[in-house]
Amino acid sequence: MFNPFEPGFAADPYPHLREQRETEPIQRLLFGPWILFEHADSMALLRNTSTSVEVGNATSLDPEREKLREALIDEVAPESKGRERLAILNIDPPDHTRLRKLVSSVFTPRRIGELQPMIERVVHEHLDAVESAGTMDLIPDLAFPLPFTVISEMLGMPTEHREQVREWSHTLVRILDFTISEDETRAALIAGSQMRQHLKGVIEWKRENPADDLLTAMIRAEADGDKMSDAELLEQVMLLYIAGHETTVNLIGNGTWALLQNRDQLERWRDGDADDTVAIDELLRYDSPVQLSRRIAMAPMEIHGELIEPGSFVFTSLGSSNRDPLMFGEDADVLDLGRPTASRHLSFGSGLHHCLGASLARLQGAEAIKGLIRRFPDVQADGGPDWNGRLVLRGMESLRLTLS
Repeated sequence: MFNPFEPGFAADPYPHLREQRETEPIQRLLFGPWILFEHADSMALLRNTSTSVEVGNATSLDPEREKLREALIDEVAPESKGRERLAILNIDPPDHTRLRKLVSSVFTPRRIGELQPMIERVVHEHLDAVESAGTMDLIPDLAFPLPFTVISEMLGMPTEHREQVREWSHTLVRILDFTISEDETRAALIAGSQMRQHLKGVIEWKRENPADDLLTAMIRAEADGDKMSDAELLEQVMLLYIAGHETTVNLIGNGTWALLQNRDQLERWRDGDADDTVAIDELLRYDSPVQLSRRIAMAPMEIHGELIEPGSFVFTSLGSSNRDPLMFGEDADVLDLGRPTASRHLSFGSGLHHCLGASLARLQGAEAIKGLIRRFPDVQADGGPDWNGRLVLRGMESLRLTLS
């Protein structure tokens, strides 16, 4: 059975995922949900418009766990009750369609493309800061501050509270993991409440001080006579920080570690023999920053002979799906920065909820990793990573590097 707690899983889950995919590609987990391991099944589920992402439609939740969570919300963050259901990640059409249209009207490819010089500048500033020391810790010295700085500058956020907002975001994102402890849940709820209160004030300030930035554009966004409510706007800004930050940190960390373990591929990209977009897609495929996604069945579904009842949670193992030989060939466990099918990975999801920030994540990942390996062509790992041990957002807390 699928067991993410077995020794060695955090460091390298892929042998275990391969075993699950080859022996039992659909499984019922001990606490109720189903999980899929094959690419075709995962993609079909993610694109199935008759499924839901709204937790209220689930009937297979652990009632005791939900009761505890509701009690914690009432205790430490009563004003946030139900607020997560306003973010586009957690709602179904037609509300999802309406909000996504409003957000995507300002979160455009042109606006993201214009960020490239700023992203390159920030990468070089962080590399300048560690060059004389000859060593760095990739996560706190580059991977963590880069996407946070980019999102903050994109939104036009005031600079004086950035460190605090970054800490709130890092604490809050842990709530996505279904193995989170009671103490971690309480800390995440408190961080979310404090972050909402801060951002609410920032949005009010921005209304009085508009500028040429994403937050001003989101405040003004209108489509077919429709605008976001104040609560909806606040939750989309929260989502940009949480979803846009942590996943990009993991992309930079996981991608760099993959290259250090596959030196021929590092040298290939370092020497200009790999296309940036293909290289980043292959790194996303090879070790996905997001390992699990979920949907809720709204009608009976049959997969590999198993009947999934309405109201059931169904997880997709993105890590397993991205290594499926039926999609990527018999060398699916090999890192190949020239892989022609690399873009078929599911690391950004698929269907209605395909990640809005995919192009921004690709751009930041490419600039950070490419900048590192070209500035320091003989960079080496000083020991292995300190993995975060999370089941949904796979990444590391630390990766020491020797620069040269």
